Parts: sequence; C-alpha cells; structure tokens
Amino acid sequence: MRLKYLREKHHLSQQRLAIDLHINQNTLSRYENQRREADYATLISIADYFDVSLDFLMERDDDETSFRAKSQH
Repeated sequence: MRLKYLREKHHLSQQRLAIDLHINQNTLSRYENQRREADYATLISIADYFDVSLDFLMERDDDETSFRAKSQH
C-alpha cells in the first residue's frame, strides 16, 4: 500500500493523518509497515482522503489520478 508515500508527499505526520482518518496512530503505523491490513471501508477512506484510486493506493496502478478526477475530464 502507498500510504506512507502519500502521507509524506502531503507533509503529514502519522498523528495528524490518524486524527483525520479517525484511527489510532499505532494502527496507521502498522498499515504503513505492512504489519496489518486495512479493511475495505478504511481503504476507501484513505483513497478518498488523498483523492487517489484504490488501485493506486494498493499499487495496482501507477496513475495517481482518482476515478473522480478522470471522469471530470
């Protein structure tokens, strides 16, 4: 998952992102270090937060543009 990449790209601390996503900072750290997998609802929240596709977040696609952004063109 590209969570750490996105967090750092947006200059966010783990604490700030965890607060914004309404999750525990330790949980966020485990997601970033691949010691825990996020559930589907959390993945959607993360993708929406950064406005990227689930495929980009999950490293299935290198296009960072979200589905919403693509459909607006």
